[in-house]
Amino acid sequence: MKKIFWILNLAIVLVGCQTNPSPDEPITATSTIPNIAYTITNVYPHNIDSYTEGLEFHNGFLYESTGDPDYKGNSLLVKTDITTGKDLQKVNLAKQYFGEGLTMLNGKIYQLTYKENKCFVYDAKTFKLLNTFTYEGQGWGMTNNGKEIIMDSGSNILFYRNPETFAITKTVPVVGMPTSNGVIFINELEYVNGFIYANTWTSDFDKIVKIEAATGKVVGILDFTGVLDKYAPANETEKRDVLNGIAYDSAKNIFYITGKNWPKMFEVKLN
Repeated sequence: MKKIFWILNLAIVLVGCQTNPSPDEPITATSTIPNIAYTITNVYPHNIDSYTEGLEFHNGFLYESTGDPDYKGNSLLVKTDITTGKDLQKVNLAKQYFGEGLTMLNGKIYQLTYKENKCFVYDAKTFKLLNTFTYEGQGWGMTNNGKEIIMDSGSNILFYRNPETFAITKTVPVVGMPTSNGVIFINELEYVNGFIYANTWTSDFDKIVKIEAATGKVVGILDFTGVLDKYAPANETEKRDVLNGIAYDSAKNIFYITGKNWPKMFEVKLN
């Protein structure tokens, strides 16, 4: 299973339950693609058992979709308290499903599955299952632009879908993608003001790319390489896996960023 075995552990995790880091110089990427400077403005706890595949911010809470590499019924849809990291509401997927990308639109939560070709649709308040769509190919990341669902299958193609039927309305290839050892897959997604921020899954590319939604062109990189060394002792990162969680709070203009089995959640402000 490529998403589980073809990766090196990500060196990005933070320390302390809730800390206010001392002011940092902006962190920048080193690349031929324009870098994006950012500042870590706060650190919150994150459930270390959460194999994060999708992340969404809504009305002061984080919503998360998690996977289960062992297929033991531990894939979840969960609503969490940001400051404590505690679960407030959750649904367990059946054992045969591996939870993937997540997005919220028109009072509904959409949750992909990895190889099971299902997208579950829930009522955003009650988590009651409303509908199930079937699609071809794998499910990885998902977001929306306010009108359409945008998802990917791990390749460099973005699929735009009708939220009522899940039919594909258009496809947009991502171009200008940096590569690492010749391998790059688009993973978790977040749409913000005409751009899509995407986690990338590969062996040693600990970065987020900023994609122009209309053209698919990569226009910037946020580099999180080495953040683990700065913020986290090794004994807190034994279970860590790759960077894979982006949520955006439009009111505060901040991002929340985490990863699979990370014990912490970044609050990040772009400079």
